[in-house]
Amino acid sequence: MNSFFKKKKIFITGVDGFVGSNLAKHLIGLGSVIFGLVKNNKKESLLYLENLDSKIHIYYGDVTNQKLLEKILTKNKIEIVFHLAAQVEVGVANKNPLNTWETNIRGTYVLLESIRKYSKFIKSIIVASSDKAYGSYPKKMLPYKESYNLRPIFPYDTSKACADMICRSYSSEIFNLPIVVTRFANIYGPGQLNFSALIPDILKSIIKDQEFKLRGDGTDLRDFIYIKDIIKAYLILSKSLYQNKLLSGEIFNAGTNNPIKIIDVIKLFYEHFQKYKDFKKIKNLIKNKRKSKGEIPFQSMNYKKLYKFFKWKPKYNLSNTIEETYKWYYKFFKNKF
Repeated sequence: MNSFFKKKKIFITGVDGFVGSNLAKHLIGLGSVIFGLVKNNKKESLLYLENLDSKIHIYYGDVTNQKLLEKILTKNKIEIVFHLAAQVEVGVANKNPLNTWETNIRGTYVLLESIRKYSKFIKSIIVASSDKAYGSYPKKMLPYKESYNLRPIFPYDTSKACADMICRSYSSEIFNLPIVVTRFANIYGPGQLNFSALIPDILKSIIKDQEFKLRGDGTDLRDFIYIKDIIKAYLILSKSLYQNKLLSGEIFNAGTNNPIKIIDVIKLFYEHFQKYKDFKKIKNLIKNKRKSKGEIPFQSMNYKKLYKFFKWKPKYNLSNTIEETYKWYYKFFKNKF
């Protein structure tokens, strides 16, 4: 695995995002030559906090800029693409669906069309979708299976499902691009600086001794998967597709097979740091909370197919990653970077 990625020319859209930065960090260690697309020169990213930007080739621009994408792909003879650029916040999508659809849908077909027309070197394209692409299913039908129909309603969920279908078209016999789509559960870990996400928000409240504001009633069921497990899955998938184009068009789910209620995630963190009184206050506020609008109530993923194909399974869980995740955020908030 390690030697395979040495000197491979890899393009990561959204390289300054949570997953993109962690993926770049790992690939740097493997000796890959990385080219990344960044929309804005915002410094609050793992990419800049850990000086990863100085070790890769960065292009600034929008994922919908076809001329820019064509330049990156052809000039650098890209071999592997990770399409991670997206507007990922459900709340933002509900307030401004147009921007979300432009980035998540148009950004996907512009990238794939650029590859189709101009790039003959690419042998592996990994596109990040989401568990939310499935839409809402009854709890008794969970976990989601790759064979389930996509039936989203809310803006973000719809954007990811549309991107999925676009990938299916480009990987078909008409265009024959080597594409694998991933639908993963909620990813967490060091470097996630989107504080509308649950775990970063919890740790921010604990470290800064601030009141945690629960946005829903805490009953939503979710699956949380650690960033290190995701990076390993991406490496396996990209290498396997590079070596075997017959994998093109496949979809892979990944989760932990252990969904948990939001309130129980909060409890786990607060009790770990012995903040019992603070958690009691949060729990008391639930009585006056309503279900979150635009949120799917029950979501969980398993890794049956991913294990069947590649023997991949998660190594980490919430309990054995609390300390490592906490230490990273503690350092971040104490301005030690």
